[in-house]
Amino acid sequence: MALDTETFDALIDTVRRFVAERLRPLEGEVEAADAIPDDVVREMRELGLFGLSIAEEYGGLGLTMLEEAKVAIELGRTTPAFRSTFGTNVGIGSQGLVMAGNDAQKAAWLPRIASGDVVTSFALTEPDVGSDSGSVKTKAIWDGQAYRLSGTKRYITNADKADLFTVMARTDDNEKGARGVSAFLVPRDLAGVSIGEPEKKMGQKGAKVADVIFDDVVVPVENRLGAEGEGFKIAMRVLDRGRLHISAVCVGVAERLIADCVAYATERKQFGKPIAEHQLIQGMIADSKTEALVARAMVLETAAAKDALDQAAVRGTDVPAHGKDVVMESAAAKYFASEMVGRVADRAVQIFGGAGYIADYGIERLYRDVRLFRIYEGTSQIQQIIIARETLKRGG
Repeated sequence: MALDTETFDALIDTVRRFVAERLRPLEGEVEAADAIPDDVVREMRELGLFGLSIAEEYGGLGLTMLEEAKVAIELGRTTPAFRSTFGTNVGIGSQGLVMAGNDAQKAAWLPRIASGDVVTSFALTEPDVGSDSGSVKTKAIWDGQAYRLSGTKRYITNADKADLFTVMARTDDNEKGARGVSAFLVPRDLAGVSIGEPEKKMGQKGAKVADVIFDDVVVPVENRLGAEGEGFKIAMRVLDRGRLHISAVCVGVAERLIADCVAYATERKQFGKPIAEHQLIQGMIADSKTEALVARAMVLETAAAKDALDQAAVRGTDVPAHGKDVVMESAAAKYFASEMVGRVADRAVQIFGGAGYIADYGIERLYRDVRLFRIYEGTSQIQQIIIARETLKRGG
C-alpha cells in the first residue's frame, strides 16, 4: 500500500464524512444550478482529492489502484458530478502524463494538477470518432519547428474549466489506424484553442462536457507525450486505469441506492405492513445486493492485480501468476459494474414506486446519472469486444 493502514483508514473516514455531511445535502442545489459551488471545490483541493493518484514527490497522495478504488467507492455515494470535478485530474486527464511523460513534463505540470490549481481533460473523442478511437482525424502536422494541431474534440469532460488537455492527434497520414496517432500536452492558453458551449445532458448536472476546437495551434515538440505513433497505446493504458476507477464509482452508487431502498422499504407501508416484508420487494433488494457484492469483488481483485503488476515492473521481478496485464479484467469490471448499477437504479425506482419518479426523493436523478457509465470510457459493447478478444487470445 502507498499509505500505512492507519493513515489510509483516516483518509477513508474523512472522505466518507465529507460525502455524507457536506456533499449529499447539496445534491438538489447542484442539480438545479448545474454547477458545483466554488467553496466545495476549494474544500476538495484542501482534502487532496485532485491528487489521489499522483505521486507524493509531486504533491499528490500517491494511492495505489486498490486504494484509489476504495476511495472511489466512497465518492460514489453521492451524485457523480462531485467526483467529476476532480476525476479527470485523478484519472484520464493526468495519467497519460504520469505514464508517458518525461521528467521535465512531470515537474512542470504534476504539482499543479495534484493541488487542483490546474484542471486537466482528456481529448480523444471526435464528432465522428468515438468507439473507433484508432480513427482519430484531428491532425498534428510537423512543420520543421513545431506541430500544427487542427481538429475538433467532442464531449470532453471538464473542458469548460480545463487548463491542460491531453490530446490524441494523427501525426502520420500514411499510417492508417492507431499506429499514426500521437499524444500531446496542449495548454488551454495556446493561440487557436477554443471551447464550445457546454452540452445539455440527461444527467450528471454540474459536470460539464463541451467541444474543444484546435485551429492551427502551434504545439512545441517538448509537449509531445512519448514517441510519435505511441498515442493510441498511451490512451489505452490510461483507459485501463480509468475503467477501474469508474467501476468503483458504480459500486458506490449502487450501495447508496440499496441503502436508500432499504430505508424507504422499512418505513413505507402497504397492505398493513412495511413493503420490506413483501417477498417481491425482498427479491429486488436481494438481486441488487448480490450484484453489487459481485461488482465490488471484481473491482478490488482487479485493482490489487494491477498493483502487483506495477510493483513487479518497478522492481524488475517476474510477472505475477495472474498474467502480464489486466486489460480483460478491467474491461469486465467496467462492463459488469456499469450495467449492474443501471439495473440497481431501475429497481430502486420500482421499489420507491411513484416517489421514485418524483425529483424530491433523488432516486430519479441517480437513475439518470448512472446511465452515462455504460457509455463513457468505452461503451459496454466495446468492453464486450475487449473481453472476447482477450479471452480468445488467452485460450479461454
